Amino acid sequence: MSITPILGNAFYLLALLNPASKMMFLASYEPALSRRQTRELAWKSSLAALLILFLLAAAGNFILIRIFRVQLYSLQIAGGAVVFMIGWTAIREGKFTSSHPKTSPQSFTDLSLVPLAAPLIAGPGMIAQAVAMSMERGLFPTLAALTVAIAVNFALMLFSAGINRTLSRVHLVGPLIRLTGLIISAISIQMMISGLKNAFF
Repeated sequence: MSITPILGNAFYLLALLNPASKMMFLASYEPALSRRQTRELAWKSSLAALLILFLLAAAGNFILIRIFRVQLYSLQIAGGAVVFMIGWTAIREGKFTSSHPKTSPQSFTDLSLVPLAAPLIAGPGMIAQAVAMSMERGLFPTLAALTVAIAVNFALMLFSAGINRTLSRVHLVGPLIRLTGLIISAISIQMMISGLKNAFF
């Protein structure tokens, strides 16, 4: 199994994964998270999201087609539409998510699962792409690409506070969010176009 296609797929998934939204979520949480809390949230959410995506990449074809009678192109179109809304919000408003409560959760496991693991990491776009990639390119290359993408996202989450402070000092947070939103929107449109091609051609 060649490493080059895996890395290419991993960086494509990383763009769809949108690490900036997770970094901003952790960096702007109130009250401010300690390093231990950030580390706990990062590894728990990453592991939970990876397990979700592994399961759906392996069994998504059976679950969608055999049980729910949903074709791959429908998932691509729906997932692309949802991701486009996220990207468009980032372009227009300069933020990815609505404000979160200014109270510290009793259990960081709850916060790591919802909303971090799902839907922020294992969201509709990632799920659609994981299933599509598994069907088109094989299960093991897809799992390897998912692992690399989640690992890079995990590393960025660990240093989210420092990265956010650095970007804020040079006034790059807003432009970065909007640029990321533009990339996400372009990827989502490509997903929908692929779905439409598969549906009608």
